Amino acid sequence: MYRHILIPTDGSAVAGKAARAGIKLAKSVGARVTGFHSVEPIWARAYVEGYMIGRMTLAELDRRAREQGEQYLARMRKLAKAARVRFDSVCIASEAPDRAIVDAAREKHCDAIVMGSHGRGGPGGVILGSVTNKVLTQSKIPVLVYR
Repeated sequence: MYRHILIPTDGSAVAGKAARAGIKLAKSVGARVTGFHSVEPIWARAYVEGYMIGRMTLAELDRRAREQGEQYLARMRKLAKAARVRFDSVCIASEAPDRAIVDAAREKHCDAIVMGSHGRGGPGGVILGSVTNKVLTQSKIPVLVYR
């Protein structure tokens, strides 16, 4: 069935539920898992009365964001280890997390993506956009959505 499953996380509760479900699926079919987190790049300027963020501050914000992403992936690694599922992880910076998820799945030769959805429908979903919906429309491999 599936041999390699990509599980993206944003650290939210629903992403945690999706990770548990994805790891359970991987165990049941003998697949391996790659955890994925996309860090949003920190912009070079803050538009508050012309104040510009210094390079040291940008570097510190970026370091903290990456550290947080690695913590999300460490939680997933712990779940996979407890389930005895082979695990790898990827944490990258990307302005378009949906594209980064699809690209990572292709580059890692995954044959499925398991991800959570916050369930924002209606105007909220249109205004905020849905990473999950964008992945669904761009992916050429099955995407299992967990709510």
